[in-house]
Amino acid sequence: MSLVKIEVIERTIARITLNRPEAANAMSIQLLNELSEALDEVAKTFDIRVVLLTGAGEKAFCAGADLRERKGMSEREVSQTVTLIGSVVRKVELLPQPVIAVLNGVAFGGGLELALACDIRIAGNHVAVGLTETSLGIIPGAGGTQRLPRLIGIGKAKSLIYSARRLQAEEAVRYGILEALYSSKHLQEEAVKYAKQIARNAPLALRQAKVAINQGVEADIQTALQIESLAYATLIPTEDRLEGLQAFQEKRTPHYKGK
Repeated sequence: MSLVKIEVIERTIARITLNRPEAANAMSIQLLNELSEALDEVAKTFDIRVVLLTGAGEKAFCAGADLRERKGMSEREVSQTVTLIGSVVRKVELLPQPVIAVLNGVAFGGGLELALACDIRIAGNHVAVGLTETSLGIIPGAGGTQRLPRLIGIGKAKSLIYSARRLQAEEAVRYGILEALYSSKHLQEEAVKYAKQIARNAPLALRQAKVAINQGVEADIQTALQIESLAYATLIPTEDRLEGLQAFQEKRTPHYKGK
């Protein structure tokens, strides 16, 4: 059975689903390898403008590392697996398309780290999240100690990581971890609507906006403005930019081709 599924919605949206509901969609080695392959496939499919990343079932988006699998590993194998998780999570972050994490259930440990690598996080109102690793004698090892402080601030991030505290969905919104909540029953439907709002825009512009934001946020303001300027410059000679102007003048919906 495939542990990762890809579904294309109306040609421009890809939904990647972690498919181990019986194991809370935990990241086994097989799942990680299949997810890596799925990300490679999506990255090279130019028609895909937005990616939804979710889990099967309603209980868990991803419970993190597969601790049952890890229990039988040597220290060397544990180290290799942690590295693998980190590299796959990083691959999510590096996808050229905007990525929306659709949290259909709990996201603890590596599961939340996976969501933090996405551009946007939306969730069902029954969801709970947390970087719970210190309660297991470890620390977040797939980017959580770096991405969470950048997202919500160092003080709040330290508080959550040190305490291994689990946040309910509404509190996670207040912390700035989640961007939006929806009825759990309608979450996937709302996620597609959210993705469509993004996908109707120019695909080259979406990609360059992601480059400018992700690279610029790590730089000083002068360097960041130069990054933005370069990203903008790549769009000036595109057909899509001219189409946007023409559509505006003609008061119609633009038809972007990614050229």
